[in-house]
Amino acid sequence: MTTALTLFTPAGVLAKAAPLRRAARRLAAHDFDVQIDESALARHQRFGGDDDTRLAALHRIARQAPGVALATRGGYGLTRLLDRIDWKLIARSVDKGTRWVGQSDVTALQLGLLAHAQGVTWAGPLAVDDFGGDAVDDITEACFLEAMSGELEALGFRTEAGFDGLQVRGTLWGGNLCIVNSLLGTPHWPKAGATKGGVLFLEDVNEHPYRIERNLLQLHQAGVLDAQKAVVLGAFSNWRKSPLDRGYSLKTTVAQLRSVTKTPILTGLPFGHVPTKVTLPVGQRVELLVDGRNVLIGWSHAH
Repeated sequence: MTTALTLFTPAGVLAKAAPLRRAARRLAAHDFDVQIDESALARHQRFGGDDDTRLAALHRIARQAPGVALATRGGYGLTRLLDRIDWKLIARSVDKGTRWVGQSDVTALQLGLLAHAQGVTWAGPLAVDDFGGDAVDDITEACFLEAMSGELEALGFRTEAGFDGLQVRGTLWGGNLCIVNSLLGTPHWPKAGATKGGVLFLEDVNEHPYRIERNLLQLHQAGVLDAQKAVVLGAFSNWRKSPLDRGYSLKTTVAQLRSVTKTPILTGLPFGHVPTKVTLPVGQRVELLVDGRNVLIGWSHAH
């Protein structure tokens, strides 16, 4: 059975149309009925259309309730819309079977929905970034297709030694670290009832380890990290070393965080601004198991 899939641009502008068309063709080859939203190529300053245009696209797609609503790219722009989004409308589309998919700036939409309606969305690929280039990563593609068909119920990866035997259950939530932090103290921050005792996953791009540490410490000092059953770190990519670092690195950042929180912090999740990424159900109850250095995150009945 063919699944309706709509490509939309909720945040940053698309520089060119060709990668979007290429992504649409590739997705159509996987038996998706692909539609490109009417404003997907709109332009206003650095945004994919002005705020009203992008908000209208979100609401239009929610009313259409396709099987998959896949963001074309991230960037910046969804934060501008959070106070005006009809969250009940988005939640109804999820109830009808729509899987909202994306990462990066799309974290704001995903956590906003978790805050206002506790619906499940999917942290995963972006159409142009992951399907619009010269090649598509096999793991990224396979994981996305399994998730969209409802067949994906678990994923595995390797982490550092020291967590053998860890077994926790909780709500999977998180996404881009900077976006997560930007929601703290706002009405769009998921309530404790939805995230306390959860499994928090995080990634970021173009952020030096000291900035990553600062953001993670903010979450710790706000009580977020200690309230989790586990924190799982994905990729923190595309940062540049400084001559001032003197051995300071992502590894020392993680060590610092482990010294101040009681919550296990695992690394190695294949997710972030990298070619190979898994697709994760945000807001879904999961079980995390560690056997040696092998981590398994499993769930069932995710939308």
